[in-house]
Amino acid sequence: MVRFAILGSFEIFNESGVCELTAPKLRQVLALLLVRRNQLVTLETVVEELWGADPPKSAQTTAQTYIYQLRKTIESEGLAPDSRELLVTRPSGYMLRVEPTELDLFVFDEEVKSGRRLLEVGRLQEAARQLRDALALWTGPPLAGVNRGPLLEAYAAHLQEQRLYTLELRIKADMLLGRDRELIGELRSLVAAHPFNEWFHGQLIMALSRAGRRNEALDVFHSLRHVLDNELGLLPSPEIQEIHQNVLLVGKGPAGG
Repeated sequence: MVRFAILGSFEIFNESGVCELTAPKLRQVLALLLVRRNQLVTLETVVEELWGADPPKSAQTTAQTYIYQLRKTIESEGLAPDSRELLVTRPSGYMLRVEPTELDLFVFDEEVKSGRRLLEVGRLQEAARQLRDALALWTGPPLAGVNRGPLLEAYAAHLQEQRLYTLELRIKADMLLGRDRELIGELRSLVAAHPFNEWFHGQLIMALSRAGRRNEALDVFHSLRHVLDNELGLLPSPEIQEIHQNVLLVGKGPAGG
């Protein structure tokens, strides 16, 4: 079975195992066709990805050569099972025809949709498990090992945002399940990696407060306020300030409350 992986190291698998596609430009063209899977990609789009806004005079001819070489590789490596035409040429461009089970991104998208629906209807255990499975498909930064022009660079940033969104959904499910203490270490790591992400800070503040670690929760708030003020000249959002007030109110409650 043919499989393509872009959620981490860019890899191609055929019936024999890993397909070694080492030529950088061929990897870049294939990656572009994969992220635009089942859509027409014009020759001009390929040129833009490979050379940006300043292509050489021979760019279109060279890009067509890369497409030809990619087609030959698809044939020689058996990447088109059952004689299916994987790379289709149209008068105005090219299309890579990929089935849902052949691309990890397809699987990720479906699992995230399912997890979000489960979360919306309150099936928290199933939602957390489904979202955890989706995140497990990631092996590192997207499209690792591929030279990225302007189009792939933008798409990689989009994929990173999708991963963060999914991570937020999974953490939300775990918080609703009362797994506050279990999340503290992970949230501390996320706050360190994303110092301007107020949502992660807010979850950490709440998790610490619910675990009875009120002083640490307040320290996280003050650290965030300091970073936002020094680096961006901003105050914490109203949502974070409300979380902060709630922590203060808990501290004024009955002992042990």
